Amino acid sequence: MPTWGYSIKELDPDRTVKCSGRELRISPKASVELCKAIKGMRLQEAKKLLEDVAAKKRPIPYRRYNKEVPHRGGIGFHAGRYPVKAAERFRKLLEELEANAEYKGLDTEKIKIIHAASHRGMKIKKYIPRAFGRASPSFNTLTHVELVGYETD
Repeated sequence: MPTWGYSIKELDPDRTVKCSGRELRISPKASVELCKAIKGMRLQEAKKLLEDVAAKKRPIPYRRYNKEVPHRGGIGFHAGRYPVKAAERFRKLLEELEANAEYKGLDTEKIKIIHAASHRGMKIKKYIPRAFGRASPSFNTLTHVELVGYETD
């Protein structure tokens, strides 16, 4: 079994709370854009945003992976999508972060997300049989997600 670490170091252990999701079956590109969207938000704001994304009411701006992404007009950015599956997984991670904050005795209304990172995990390799004895690869990339919250004043 591997031992996992966090990509952020030197935090105040009394005022910070962490959670991570390892080897999730979500899109790495969608998770990068979701991390950029929720970083700097308060916990309740981020949960509300992810619920709206899952209901397809508010899109997530795609700033890096935006080639051939349709425009969502009138909301302050050009390219955007509704990553429903990734938003559901992120919402569960935020609930875990909130539970960890309650366990540590922190005020969940004052938790602000100071670090949200997404990394590519291992690949699940499958091969699909084709005609004339050939096979085509079908790889699925897993994703690691890290969230760190900080209790502000």
